[in-house]
Amino acid sequence: MNQQTATGYLETLSNCMLTTQVTDRQGTSLILDEGSDLAVQMILETRTNNKKIMLAGNGGSSSVVSHVQNDLCKAVGVKALVFTEQPLLTAFANDEGYGSVFEKPINLWAEDGDLLFTVSSSGKSENIIRGLKSSQNAGCKIVTFSGFGADNPSRQVGDLNFYVDSGEYGFVETAHAALLHFMTDQAKAIIAADLQAGAIDSPRNRKTGA
Repeated sequence: MNQQTATGYLETLSNCMLTTQVTDRQGTSLILDEGSDLAVQMILETRTNNKKIMLAGNGGSSSVVSHVQNDLCKAVGVKALVFTEQPLLTAFANDEGYGSVFEKPINLWAEDGDLLFTVSSSGKSENIIRGLKSSQNAGCKIVTFSGFGADNPSRQVGDLNFYVDSGEYGFVETAHAALLHFMTDQAKAIIAADLQAGAIDSPRNRKTGA
């Protein structure tokens, strides 16, 4: 990336976010608002059905999914997990190869009706692709976030696929983080509005059957 001003950088970042491309499993293009609303609905349905959300990412994207897990659990009240526990991750990586570090735990924990979010700047990391295949086999719904090449394999797999058209890690990762922040904030706002209207039970009552 060439040197530029802070204003120029932020303008480029804003353009990357606003031009994010969304497709469904059939490759049909959706406008960003429509795709984002569908992703929020998938989060809410997972919560309502008492299923779980799994999130996978490498490097900076691992930090993004860890933050999203925090927001999903604390703000949205949905069961969510990431595969970042070091002893388990390094055990799989050492014994089975790094390509297995999402595939193996997904094989163990994924159930029909769960939801998987993958966040990958390139969209082609081996461990992400193998994790996606495992979640498909388990009957999970899938939302992918990717960048770099428009033909990346992650983008071909999800029920929803968000693609940021940039080859720069900073722009792709920040756009992914912002979109995911929007989705968790929107889910939280919808739940709060429904609670106020008496349309749904509180998370405590819903989970315990009280």
